[in-house]
Amino acid sequence: MAKTGKSKKRKPSPALRFRGEVAGLLLIALALVTLLSVLSVSQGSITETWLNLLFLAFGYGAYATPFGFAAIGLWLILKSIGREPEIEPEKPVGVAVLFLLGLGVLHMLPSAVSPRQLAASGNGGGYLGWLISQALIRGLGGVGAWIVAIAGLLVGVLMTAGISLSEMAAFARAAVARLRRGKAPPYVVNEGRPAAPAEAVSEPAAPPARAAAPAPKPVVIGGEAPQPPKPTGPLFPRVLGGAQKWELPKIADILEQNVEIEISQSEIRERVRIIEETLASFGVPARVIEVNQGPTVTQFGVEPGYVERKDERGQVRKSKIKVSKISALANDLALALAASPIRIEAPVPGRSIVGIEVPNGQTSLVGLRGVMESEAFRSLSSKLRIALGQDVSGQAVVADLAAMPHLLIAGATGSGKSVCINSIIACLLLNNTPDDLRLIMVDPKMVELVPFNGIPHLLSPVVVDLERVVSVLKWTTREMDRRYRLFSKAGARNLDAYNRMAAGRGEKPLP
Repeated sequence: MAKTGKSKKRKPSPALRFRGEVAGLLLIALALVTLLSVLSVSQGSITETWLNLLFLAFGYGAYATPFGFAAIGLWLILKSIGREPEIEPEKPVGVAVLFLLGLGVLHMLPSAVSPRQLAASGNGGGYLGWLISQALIRGLGGVGAWIVAIAGLLVGVLMTAGISLSEMAAFARAAVARLRRGKAPPYVVNEGRPAAPAEAVSEPAAPPARAAAPAPKPVVIGGEAPQPPKPTGPLFPRVLGGAQKWELPKIADILEQNVEIEISQSEIRERVRIIEETLASFGVPARVIEVNQGPTVTQFGVEPGYVERKDERGQVRKSKIKVSKISALANDLALALAASPIRIEAPVPGRSIVGIEVPNGQTSLVGLRGVMESEAFRSLSSKLRIALGQDVSGQAVVADLAAMPHLLIAGATGSGKSVCINSIIACLLLNNTPDDLRLIMVDPKMVELVPFNGIPHLLSPVVVDLERVVSVLKWTTREMDRRYRLFSKAGARNLDAYNRMAAGRGEKPLP
């Protein structure tokens, strides 16, 4: 039978697993014995001979060999039990480059004895360092050997740390600036404001929060609009992280309450009268049945009426007004209402009415706090819920970023693109601790996102150098591939499923 799909990775046989565990334990034991011997804590005839061999081979590099033995032994044990760590190939290569070139550099340093005698005495880089230094000096000369050795050491550091040269330069500049000022760095990674123990710090009682302004409700002509039930329970409970106890700030402490401007009932009734009379004057009977006030426009819901016509037999028949007749009177309505421009939505989606949107005399600002306190925002259980604003009827517009991972924000100059981005970021920060969410920000304009430098959610400072963007995106794709491999091993389809499995195994979840 033909194979379907990918073949599953075979688990190691019991014999191979046993060999791996034994070899790993022996290497860890050898590392401990070597470390104790190097520190002169415990020595015997065998360990003394072993130390002499190490110093002859590696010189001062022998002090690093216990850690190498321990790392290899631990890796063998983890591999044999099926929990092999995901290590990028360039990291062990970088460590090997640092070790070997380090031995060569130790042997190229000025010494009172010849390089051969230095190796024979177990100093410098040992015989291995002597061979490396001699190969570099004979092939490139003294100055060339030093240039290549320093460049190789720098490459080894970059490979081991997994960073680019520009990132290293940025960290170095920040460190120098911090030393000059004697202050905290302009950005913090893996740090933030931990939650203070209740018994250690006594905080004064917070003043009662101001009542939130109610969201705009549809105004029903001829009756009262039903009041929605008030939500109960805390808006944003304080969530504690895993590795460090993070405390999410309260929304009332961060965002200000926005004061909304409402149109008076008399003005609404006057506009309703003008709309109905203007339509009737053109032979289009209609009735306004509801009014929805938004931040910039007010929508009047118009129900088309009926006209009576006699047929060929002289019988009177009623027929509904065509929607196109109402749409054709947009300019006449704008003239009668002294408001331009007006927009006619014919019909309103999901409704049997025509929406006439008239600009408000005064524009009301839409506050982020009001949208985040709305029922629509509360009803979303996702940690990636975002508040986008209000629609023309004054209802909150919210979304789940996890359901739309590809998001494009476009608009003319001054239309509010930056405000929208800042609102999205604020929603994410107010709902997630740095243990749950990590951000990478790219700001080629160098003025939009730079103020976010310093928040603990950032993986690195805001990227403003276009040359650095490529390396950041490459790291991001590698991280995505690593996570997909983890999902495949665990049998999880997405991040939430994997984190639930990790929590069940007592492992740290992925942000």
